[in-house]
Parts: sequence; C-alpha cells; structure tokens
Amino acid sequence: MEPQFKEYFLARWKKYFPGAALPLIFFYTDNPAGVEIMPEPKGWRCFISELAKVRRGRSIALGTSALPCRGAKRYLGFALESSPKFDYFLSCGLEGEIEGERYKKSPELVRRLMYDSKDLPAPTRYIVFKRWDELAGGDEPEGVLFFAHADILSGLFTLANFDRPDAEGVYAPFSSGCGSIVRLVRLEA
Repeated sequence: MEPQFKEYFLARWKKYFPGAALPLIFFYTDNPAGVEIMPEPKGWRCFISELAKVRRGRSIALGTSALPCRGAKRYLGFALESSPKFDYFLSCGLEGEIEGERYKKSPELVRRLMYDSKDLPAPTRYIVFKRWDELAGGDEPEGVLFFAHADILSGLFTLANFDRPDAEGVYAPFSSGCGSIVRLVRLEA
C-alpha cells in the first residue's frame, strides 16, 4: 500500500469519525515478517477474540494451527471440508450428539446454503491482521474491517454509495463472524 494513501485515509478518518476505532486490514502471506505468529491455543476459542489485540495495535498472523475452530479454518481458507454433521450444528442439533446453534431453521436449509457456497483456499500459509495505522509499505490489504457504532456505519454506507448510480454499494449477507469478515470479503472481491 502506498504510504500516501494510508496517511490520506488516516487524516480523513480523524476528521469525519473523530475518536472512532480505526479499521483493521487483512492479507495473506507466507512470510509474516515483523508480525506475531499466533501459537496453537490451549483448548477451543474463536479467533474473533484475537482481533481485540489487533484493535489495540498488535498485528497478528494466523496459520492453520492457530485456528482450533473448524469453521474458521474453512472460512479463512485453510480447510475446505466442513465438519461432520455441520448441517445439524448450524441448525437444530442432534439430541445427545451435537448442540445446535440455531442459525438456520433446518439442516436442509444449511445444506442448501453450503451447496450454493464457493470455497476459497488460502493462497499462502498465514493470514495477517493489522490495524490501519500499523500498515507497512509492502502490505497489500485484501480486505478492510470496520468495527462501528450505528452512526459510523451509516456514514460508511453513505460513502460506499456516494459515487454509484444505484443503491447496491453495500452488501450484508448472512454468515458467521469469520465468514463475514474474511470469506465474504474475498468472494466479493
């Protein structure tokens, strides 16, 4: 990324959204030089919790061993297979086997959702997350993540549609956290 664009964005962010948290970026790389490589966690945890570190200014790199959740491995591109009975996990569950998350009404709806979805393999060994002000000259962001209150989100929606003749500048489909901030961003690109 060009350093001038980074500074241009920072100046406008400060002017139009004073005090608001800076966005995060992500990109894939085989060489996360100067970035903390997250170790394999002890026990299960959602990788979204790791983004709190990034929001505080600590850049991180995640490889497949740092992702204990099979959903995160799939949505970040490090595994292309869903876990067995995933359709029941996202819906009603299976008594005595799997507690359902109730994101979808039925396993059939989940199977349809998964049938229509496209897999995106990770192009490299790591995915890196950085806060915008931590971007280095050689970083090439693949996606930008905004954590925003409603007024900032409204402003971002307005900016996304500012120079478009239609009203389709914002796309907000259903997905898990990791699916919506990485997989869907990559699909849209």
